[in-house]
Amino acid sequence: MPVRVLVVDDSNFFQHRLKEIINEHPDLKVIGIASNGREAVEKAEELKPDIITMDFEMPVMDGVTAIKLIMANRKIPILMFSSLTYEGAKITLDALAAGALDFIPKDFAEVSRSSESLKKKLHERLITLAGVAARAIPVAEPKLSSISTAPNLRVPASVAPAPVRAPANTPHDEPKASGPDNYRLKKQPKLLVIGASTGGPVALAEVLIGLPANFPLPIVLVQHMPENFTKAFAERLNKQCNIRVREAVDGDQLQPGLALLAPGGKQLMLDKRNGGSVRVLPDDERVNYKPSLDITFGSAANIYGDKVLGVVLTGMGSDGCNGARLLKEAGSALWSQDEASCVIYGMPMAVARAGLTDKVLSLKDIGPRLVREVM
Repeated sequence: MPVRVLVVDDSNFFQHRLKEIINEHPDLKVIGIASNGREAVEKAEELKPDIITMDFEMPVMDGVTAIKLIMANRKIPILMFSSLTYEGAKITLDALAAGALDFIPKDFAEVSRSSESLKKKLHERLITLAGVAARAIPVAEPKLSSISTAPNLRVPASVAPAPVRAPANTPHDEPKASGPDNYRLKKQPKLLVIGASTGGPVALAEVLIGLPANFPLPIVLVQHMPENFTKAFAERLNKQCNIRVREAVDGDQLQPGLALLAPGGKQLMLDKRNGGSVRVLPDDERVNYKPSLDITFGSAANIYGDKVLGVVLTGMGSDGCNGARLLKEAGSALWSQDEASCVIYGMPMAVARAGLTDKVLSLKDIGPRLVREVM
């Protein structure tokens, strides 16, 4: 049976084109269209779709309000269509906080020409999010075999597409989060690096809100997000948290209690100069994710060796797995989020099944565990 989709948009043109694009996939079927948020709430209750695509700016009722009402009645996966502007980013972050699972850029040109890139992205996202209970299987990611530590910190030619495969999904080999135990970090880290993708904005907020203002480690955050979104996300986190959070700029100094968020559309690497700083690098077409956790993890391994604590949170794919291997080879520690608390169990699953995780933790336990281990 195909995944049943409710399309919510006030534009007749977008309604028509999205319906055509979605119905091209044999496993997807548009079962209804709503022109505003109020109609979306009514049709969500009436049609009981498997997933909803939601516009954010509509008459009668906006998308964020509609999401809150829909989620209060029944938990339905919702994919936002978002404007790639700073204001659009702020609204999208509100939508994610309200319960939307993910977002996709609302690009008029791509929708108009029905681009293959949009089709592929939209089809995959709808099917994956609709089947969120089954979790995600890691997909091919760029291979990270080495990271240059030269002063210009250029992304090396060794970053090339290569598959990262997880073992078959069998119940007996699934890592589980555990309750109270005697686990302790073997070495006190000098840097905390946290990475996430789908579901990451909410997960990162939950982890960081629990950290005190005097948290003793510098923090680097890698969240898969487009340009403009990371600035708005950093500002949102900074208002919510006791620690300081800001979008990283090239040359920023690492400081205790300061979280630097990798800018969307760029790569973030570590630098030895000035007692520890970050380099923000231009886009590199050989790397799928911009920013990429693999790149940042690998750079941290080269600069800090065994003094890093890496944390992999919810997200599709397996970005971070190759970089995590470099961290482990350098002697650093790695934690991952458990399946039960993930929106998409892809990135954490990849590192856990590769045998790279020292500790599997529920999302609610990560913040308190960080305080317990490093304070």
